[in-house]
Amino acid sequence: MGLLLERGHLDLVIRAAAERGEWFCAESAVEELCRAEELGRALEVMEPFVITGWRPALWAKADILLRAGRTEEARDLVRPDEAGRTSTTEQRDFAELLAKAGRVDEAIDLLVPHIGESWIRSVLVEITEGQDRDERVLELIAPHAEAARQARDEGRWDYSCSDAQELPARVLERAGRADEAIRILGQDIAENSYLTLNTLTAYAELLARHHRLDELREPATGQDAHTVLHIYAGALRDHGRAHEAETVMRDAIAADDWVGYRAWLSSALLRDGRLDDAIAVAEPGFSWYDCSNLLAPLVYPLLDRPEELLRLLEHPLTVPHHGHEEFQHWWRAFALAGLGRTDEAIALAEAHPGPWTDPRIVKAGLLSTAGHLSAAAAELRDLGTIEAREELFEVLVRQGRAAEAIAAHPTVAEQRAAASKPESALLREDGYSLEPPF
Repeated sequence: MGLLLERGHLDLVIRAAAERGEWFCAESAVEELCRAEELGRALEVMEPFVITGWRPALWAKADILLRAGRTEEARDLVRPDEAGRTSTTEQRDFAELLAKAGRVDEAIDLLVPHIGESWIRSVLVEITEGQDRDERVLELIAPHAEAARQARDEGRWDYSCSDAQELPARVLERAGRADEAIRILGQDIAENSYLTLNTLTAYAELLARHHRLDELREPATGQDAHTVLHIYAGALRDHGRAHEAETVMRDAIAADDWVGYRAWLSSALLRDGRLDDAIAVAEPGFSWYDCSNLLAPLVYPLLDRPEELLRLLEHPLTVPHHGHEEFQHWWRAFALAGLGRTDEAIALAEAHPGPWTDPRIVKAGLLSTAGHLSAAAAELRDLGTIEAREELFEVLVRQGRAAEAIAAHPTVAEQRAAASKPESALLREDGYSLEPPF
């Protein structure tokens, strides 16, 4: 529905929510109305869903009420009942609502009984940001950071403490005590007293944010380089030292030709407009690794730049990894279509069909990419499947035929019914599956 809203068809989306009972239309419309501060209309759109008692709708209405300053009504609407009080998820959601309503201490008290769970501690840190409760939060989470250190010292893996050390550092940093956060995490790293690499990453990112590049260089160029070097190189670029960042990464490649180094450097070079240099850096890895590691990060930023994409794919150094040639054929077909070479694109797609996609939908997509919207719409109408109707919706919106697009779009009920069909029903006549193999 985002396409319709982008093109100013809010009233059509609201009508679809009311007439077709489409939750996603209601949700999108309410978001747009709240942005425009039309909170009364937003409540009207949500009400048919609220009266069913459906929890997501109740929470959506509560959010609107909060925006309208009707705090008590919002609280009463979603206050957990007896069953809800035993649900950690409901307690979390209600705590977030209380924090938004300015009742921060109540929110904290609600989470304290569940503070042993890692994700609850993360929620606590998030909802108290900017609420002048940092000292209390630190008191609550500090024992879990100490438990993480103890578990590491004893050689135990305690998943419940996996992020316990970086959370206090986040709170200290936002409280203006970054030096203290760096000192504590730095000591953990130096003593190898941490459970996961996420802690090391958090430490490196903390150093980068506070311009402590000299301190960051040590872990970035030592035994943890695979985890940290890209953070150091990125910090150098952020400080206007792009040439130095490139040198650091090229030196790392020369010493340890790891795919992660090549992927980072090739992407950075592409952002700088140096496509041929990016290809040259990435190409040696194309024959070593799955193409998603090195080729795909270059392709995706170029999908809307077909001339450069085609230059990448036809570059003599660009060789797709064995077993993944179909990706290059697909990318090349859409590059050709973007350049208006529609017949070539369709011929290429037909010569190398993807095993999980209906070829008629691929053809319609190529026609649409080439700007032949009427032909694409006709192809999709003839097909008539749920997937085709979803694609047809987008084509019709692009044509400015918003009302037709909504009528063509499958309902949520139809989409669910299609998704529940037996696997055998999703096979083409030639035996290929119409759904991705995962």
